[in-house]
Amino acid sequence: MGKSKRIASIDWMRGFVMILMVLDHVSMAYNVDHLAKDSAANYIAGTPLPAFEFFTRWISHLCAPVFVFLAGTALAISVERKVSKGINSNIIDKDILLRGAFIAILDPTLISIFGGKLTFQVLYAIGVAMMCMAFFRRLSTRTLIIIALAWIVGGEWITSQFWQFDVASQSVFSALFFARYYTADLSISYAFVPWLSVMILGWVFGRFVLDFGQGKTKLEPATLLFLLGTSALAAFLAVRYLNGYGNMGLYREDFSWQHWLHVSKYPISASFILLELGLMSVILAAMIKLENLIGTRQNGVLLVFGQTSMMFYLVHRLFLTGTANFADLKKFTDLPTTYLITFIMLVLLYPFCLWYRSFKAKHPESVWLKYL
Repeated sequence: MGKSKRIASIDWMRGFVMILMVLDHVSMAYNVDHLAKDSAANYIAGTPLPAFEFFTRWISHLCAPVFVFLAGTALAISVERKVSKGINSNIIDKDILLRGAFIAILDPTLISIFGGKLTFQVLYAIGVAMMCMAFFRRLSTRTLIIIALAWIVGGEWITSQFWQFDVASQSVFSALFFARYYTADLSISYAFVPWLSVMILGWVFGRFVLDFGQGKTKLEPATLLFLLGTSALAAFLAVRYLNGYGNMGLYREDFSWQHWLHVSKYPISASFILLELGLMSVILAAMIKLENLIGTRQNGVLLVFGQTSMMFYLVHRLFLTGTANFADLKKFTDLPTTYLITFIMLVLLYPFCLWYRSFKAKHPESVWLKYL
C-alpha cells in the first residue's frame, strides 16, 4: 500500500459516495416529495419522516464528510511528498491557496448561476478549509487532532452563542463561519469552520498513511480506521440516546430508526459527524482490505468516478439544477422515477468520466485540468 502513488480504495470510497450524491441531487431537483429536514431551523417537531424518502435522503449524508475528509487526506499525501522532495514551502503554500480559492469560488459563481440563487455549499467549505491548511499543515499531528476534536465537542456551544437553531436568529456572518442561513435569494448551508475540523482529521489520516508506507508505524490504516470508526459509532449512539447536547437542537422524538438517524447536517452536529465519519471509516477499512485482496481494476466504475470527482460533480450538478430551474422540470416526478433517472445519469456519466480521465492524463501540465 505504501509503495503505491495512488491508493485505489480512497478513490473507491469517493466514487461510492458520488453515486449516492447523484441520487440525492436528482431527488432535490426533480422529486416532488424530496425530504430535506436536516436542521433544527427547518424541521417542525412531529413532522412525518416517511421511510423510503427519509432513507434516500439519509444515505447521501455520507457524501460531504467523505469528500472533505478525503480532500484533506489527498492534500496531506501530496503536500508531504512535496516537502520530502525539498520543494520550496512558498510554492507549496501558493498551490494550496490557489487550489482552495478556485474550488471555493465555484459556489458563488458557476453553481449559483445555474441554481438561480447565491449559494455557498460544499465547494465553498472545501475550498476555504483547504486554504486554511496552508497554515495548519505546519502544526504537529497531536495539535491538529486536539483542534479538530475541540470543535467537534465544543462547536455546538460556540454556535449557540451566535445562532439559536432557528430562522429568526440567522445571520450571514455566523452562517459563513459556523451556522446556516437560508432565504429565497441566498443559501449558506456549509459553514467552513466545522468542515475544517473534518479536513484536519483527513489530513492527519493522510500523514498516518505515509508513516505506514515508510515503516514508521506497524498499525495498518485499515485497522486504525476500523477501531476509530466503531468508537465513533458507539459515541454517536451515546449522544443520540442522551438526546441533549451534541445534536445541534435536532433531537430524537422517539426510538424509531428514522429518529435515531435524523441528525443535524446544517450545521453539522457532533452526532452527525460521529455517525458519518464512523460509517466512512468502517467502509473505507473494508475497501482497503479488499484492495489488498483483489488489486485494482483501472476502469472500475468506483475508481473512474473517484478519480474524476470534481468534473463529475460539476457536470451532473449543473445539469440537474439548470434543467430544474430553467427547463421547468423542478419537482416534476416521484421517488421511484428519481431512482430510474439516477441510474440513467450514472450510465451516461461513466463513459464521459472515462474519457475525461484519459484526456487529463494526456495534459499533465494544464493548471485548469489539475484543479478539475
